[in-house]
Amino acid sequence: MDKQIEQLVEMGATLPQARAALQKYKDVMQAAERIFDGEFTDAQDGIVDEDVRMHPPTTSIITPSRTPQASTSEDADGDQDMMDDDSEDDIDDYVDYDTDHEAQPKTGEVDPYAGIFFSKERREEVIEVEEEAEFATLPAFPDSVKLMTQGEWMKGCPEGNEQAFLFSLYDYLCTNNCPCPQACSYTIPRKKSDFFPILPEFSSYIDHLCGIVKQVCPRCNIDFCFACGETINSSHNRSSASTANISLFHCSNLQGVILGVGLAMLESTFAEQRRQPIADSSQVSRTKANKKRKLHAHSTPNGDDDESDTYYASFPMGRKAKGGVGYAGDQREDISGQVEAQAQQQVKDARIGSLLSQIRVYLPSLRREGGALTSDYMVHPTALAHLRRRFNSLCSTLLRNDSLTDMSERSVLYFELFEWLETVSNHEALASMMAMPIMVVSSVKSVAPKKTVDGKSIIRERAIIYEGSAGPRELLEAIVIQARAAIKGLEGIKSAEQEEEMTEEQKRMTAKGKGKEKESSPLLSDENEKLLTFCNRILATANAIDRSLRETKGDTFVDRLHASLPKILTSSTFDHTSVKAGETDDERRKAYLEWATQVRFEYCDLSISSPESSADAESISHYKFYFNTEARMMANSEFPKRSLAIAKELAVLTTNLPVSWGSSVFLRVDENRVDIIKALIIGPEGTPFLFDIFLGPTYNNTPPSVKYLTTNGGKYRFNPNLYADGKVCLSLLGTWSGPGWVSGRSTLLQVLISIQSMILCDEPYLNEPGWANGGGSPQSKAYSANVRRMVVRVAMLGNLKNPPEPFGDVIRTHYRLKADAIVTQLDRWLTLDDGKQTSGDSAFTNGRTDATSSSNGFKKDVEEMQRLVRQLQDGTYQPSD
Repeated sequence: MDKQIEQLVEMGATLPQARAALQKYKDVMQAAERIFDGEFTDAQDGIVDEDVRMHPPTTSIITPSRTPQASTSEDADGDQDMMDDDSEDDIDDYVDYDTDHEAQPKTGEVDPYAGIFFSKERREEVIEVEEEAEFATLPAFPDSVKLMTQGEWMKGCPEGNEQAFLFSLYDYLCTNNCPCPQACSYTIPRKKSDFFPILPEFSSYIDHLCGIVKQVCPRCNIDFCFACGETINSSHNRSSASTANISLFHCSNLQGVILGVGLAMLESTFAEQRRQPIADSSQVSRTKANKKRKLHAHSTPNGDDDESDTYYASFPMGRKAKGGVGYAGDQREDISGQVEAQAQQQVKDARIGSLLSQIRVYLPSLRREGGALTSDYMVHPTALAHLRRRFNSLCSTLLRNDSLTDMSERSVLYFELFEWLETVSNHEALASMMAMPIMVVSSVKSVAPKKTVDGKSIIRERAIIYEGSAGPRELLEAIVIQARAAIKGLEGIKSAEQEEEMTEEQKRMTAKGKGKEKESSPLLSDENEKLLTFCNRILATANAIDRSLRETKGDTFVDRLHASLPKILTSSTFDHTSVKAGETDDERRKAYLEWATQVRFEYCDLSISSPESSADAESISHYKFYFNTEARMMANSEFPKRSLAIAKELAVLTTNLPVSWGSSVFLRVDENRVDIIKALIIGPEGTPFLFDIFLGPTYNNTPPSVKYLTTNGGKYRFNPNLYADGKVCLSLLGTWSGPGWVSGRSTLLQVLISIQSMILCDEPYLNEPGWANGGGSPQSKAYSANVRRMVVRVAMLGNLKNPPEPFGDVIRTHYRLKADAIVTQLDRWLTLDDGKQTSGDSAFTNGRTDATSSSNGFKKDVEEMQRLVRQLQDGTYQPSD
C-alpha cells in the first residue's frame, strides 16, 4: 500500500476516502483535513476494521464529525476469543493501541516486544487547548453543573492513535442521535450533558448514568443502550456483589466514558489535595502569595500561570508537600503540628482511596466476582488511554515516594493502589501498561492568545512536551527493594552460627528454674507488625503482577521486563569489568551513573575468622570493623524499637543514596548484622574516604557511631572536622555544636549527606571556626594544597594499591571510568602545588612532615597515580592483593 494512503488509513479514513482525497489533494495533511471535514463521505464502499476519525496528532481540538462507536454488544460472544493468547490477529489489535511504535515482525523474532514497551527515550510535543467552561442543568441537581469539554477529555494524551479513539468516543456520545435498534425511526438525541457532566461525587455520576443508559422504544417496546444503541438483553440482568447496576456494563462505550470521567475526577481531586497546604491560619496569606507553581522555565505570555495549575495538574515526583517546621507551619514547632498533619493526610487518603475503589469496579476484569460481564470482554481502546494518562499520574507520584514509613502510614491509599495494579495486569488488553513508560509533562508553554476555533471559544493553547519515564512495574520494583530491606531489618540480628542443642544437664537446670533457656524471638510490636504486613503486601502485589503478566503476555515479555528493573545486589557478584567507559564525555558520565546506581548499596559478609580463643568466644563472629567489640557484645540481642528504626533506614538507603559524576556514597551492610555498615564516600574531587558506622542499642533515640578510617594510620587530618584519630565532628552526631540529632526523625542518610557535602568539600579551610570568611585567602590556598598532597598519597594511591574491604572493585572501577578526568585533575593539582612539605595535621602543625628531601614528593605521587589509572583504563593493571 502506498505510504501516503497508509498514513490516512491509520488516521481513521477508509481506503476509498484516502485514495479519493489524494487524487485531489497531493498533500497528506491537506487531504486528511478535507476528509475530516466530510468532503469524501460518499466514497465509503468499504470500511476499515477500526473506522475512527482521527484529528491531526499535534492538537487535541478538532472539528467534530459523526463516527460509529468502537464496539457493540453483538460482539460480546466473539470478543471472548480476544483473550486467547494463540490468536495472532487479536494480539496485533492490542499492539495497535498499546503503543504508537511500529510492532516488530513476528517472523524469526525471538522477542516480539523489543523496542515497543521499554524505551524511555521518547519525547512528544502536543498542542493542547483549554476551552471556555460549559454548564448545563440536570433534573436531579438544582444548580447547573460543569460539563467536560473536549480539551479536558483529551488532555494529557501524547499518543496519536489514542487521541483518535478519545475524540471518536467523545464526539459520538455528544453529537449523534441514538436510534432504536429495530430501525423504527424512533431516535433520542444525545447531548454533552448526558455523558460528560462533572458532578461533585463519582457516585452521583453513576446514579445519573443509571437513569439514562437504559432507554425504551415506545413503538417497539424494547430496551436498548443509550451509549451504543444496541438491544439490552434482560436475561443478562443478573446481580453481582461487585456491580451496582448491570446496565452500566452493557458495552465498551460505557466503559470508556465511565473510566474517562471517573479518572478525570480522581486526577482533579488528587491535584487539589496536593495544592492544599497543611498549615494553620497564620500561613494562609503567605500560601496565597506563593501559590504560583511554575511547571518549567517557559512562562506564559499573559502571565496567568495560576490557571494553568488547575488545567495542567502537576504531580511532583515522590515527595509529599511540606508545610514548614513541625509539618504545620513555622509558627508551631511542637509535635502537635505533626499529629495534625497526619490526621489531615489520613482524611485526604481516605477520600482518594474511596474514589479509587469506586472507579475500580468499572475496570475490565475477567475475574470479576459473579463472573465477567460484556464490557469486561469488549475493552474499549480508550480504556488504556485513560489509564496511561490519568491513573499513571497518581500512580507515578505515589510509587516515587521515598519513605516506606510514610507509605505504611497511608496504607489505606496504597492498598487500593496495589489492587488497581493487580487488576490492570490481569487483563490481556491492559497488561502491557505495566511495562510501558509513563509519559510525563516536562514543559508547558503558551503558544497562542485567546481565540475561537470552529465556533469553540478557546481560552488558551499550550505546547506540552511529554517525556518517557519509568513505567508502573519499574516504579513498583523500587518499593519492592525497600520492602525487602525493611523486612531484613525487622528480622533483627541473626547469628551466623547455628545454635547448638542444649545438653541434658542444661535442660534439667532449666526445668528446675536454675538456668535460663534461650528465648525465642520476641513477638513484634504493633508498629513493627504493621510495617511487616505492609511490606509483605508490596511483595505479594509484585508477585501477582508478574504472574498475571506471564499468563497474559508470556515469559519473554516478563523476562525482558525484569531485565530492565532496578536491582540490589545481595553479594559481590556484579561484574565490574563489564562496565564500559564510553568514547565521549556524555557516554562516560552516563556509564558511571548507571554503574554507581547499581552498586551503591549491597549486602555482603563483613565477618572475619574468629581468632583462636575460648569456645564461647568462637561462637560469636568477629568483624573487620572499628566497632567490633560493641557489635559482638550485642550479638543475639533483640531491641524491637531499634529493629524498626533500622528497617526504616534500610528501606530508604537502598534506593536513595546519592550518586553523581562528582561525588557518590557507597554502602556495604553485613548480611547477618544489619547494624554493621561500611561507607565509602567519594569526595568532590573523586577521592574515596572510608567510614565505619554502627547502629547501637539505643538507635534511633541516639545517633549512630561513626569512625573515619582514611587517616594514614592516624597521621593525616584532611579537614578541620575529620580528625587524625578518626573522630567526625558533626552536629548531627553530637560531636559539634549546631542542630543535633532528633530522636525518631533524624536519619543515617542525613549523616552521610552531611559528611559528603559539608566535610568533604572543595575548600576545607572554611570549616574551621573563625575562618569561614577566609575563602580564597593565602592561608586557605596553602591549606588546600597540603590536603591535596595527602589526598593523592593516601586517599588515592593508598586506597587504589591497598583497597579497603569490601570496596576494592568499587575503587578500581571508579578510577577506570574516570581515568581521563582524574589524569587531567592531577595535572591541574600539580600546577597549583606550592612546593611545601606535607603536614600530616594540615595547617594545624608545622613540625611533622612526610617528605625526607627538599622535594615534597608530590610530583612522584601524581605520576604514579596517573600511571596506575592509565593501566586501569587499558586493562593492564595488576592488583597488588
